[in-house]
Amino acid sequence: MFLKRIELQGFKSFADKTVINFDSEMVGIVGPNGCGKSNITDALRWALGEQSVKSLRGEKMSDVIFNGTDTRKAVNVAEVTLVLDNSKHFLHVDFDEVEITRRYHRNSGEGEYFINKTPCRLKDVKELIMDTGLGKDSLSIISQGTVSNFVESKPEERRGLFEEAAGVSKYKKRKNESLNKLNTDEFSSLNFA
Repeated sequence: MFLKRIELQGFKSFADKTVINFDSEMVGIVGPNGCGKSNITDALRWALGEQSVKSLRGEKMSDVIFNGTDTRKAVNVAEVTLVLDNSKHFLHVDFDEVEITRRYHRNSGEGEYFINKTPCRLKDVKELIMDTGLGKDSLSIISQGTVSNFVESKPEERRGLFEEAAGVSKYKKRKNESLNKLNTDEFSSLNFA
């Protein structure tokens, strides 16, 4: 599985629809300061479900929407689509190409997620990419400062990244959900003696 292309429209500095095609499993985005490199990595993480506005270098979620310039009006919707090659079926769906889209509306403050153009929940996106190494915090997306953050992170945080890369975080999450269900009042009030 690898990223085939990213489509951006209205996201940060990408006012017009912009399509970036990738033809290799390893991608590096290079350019001078201020050309939008960090906005591309922000778009990847945002489409995969990043909820922390500070991680996206903003103060409120509407900061991801193109805010206009002296010569251009602001837009009201930001949309990012990631198109993944799934021909080897790393993602557990029957499609050879998978699109993950996130859209955010400035006026209503509503956000939407889509998998292959079908509306879904953030939870569905997270479950789809879980244990693929593609999560918003994974080592698949290395931006400026990521390496130093990794080196300076706490051992528990580093362990989480390794578990994601090794493909065990899905099972750990399911185990914790099961334990939480067992600990609810419904089950704890039962007497099995």
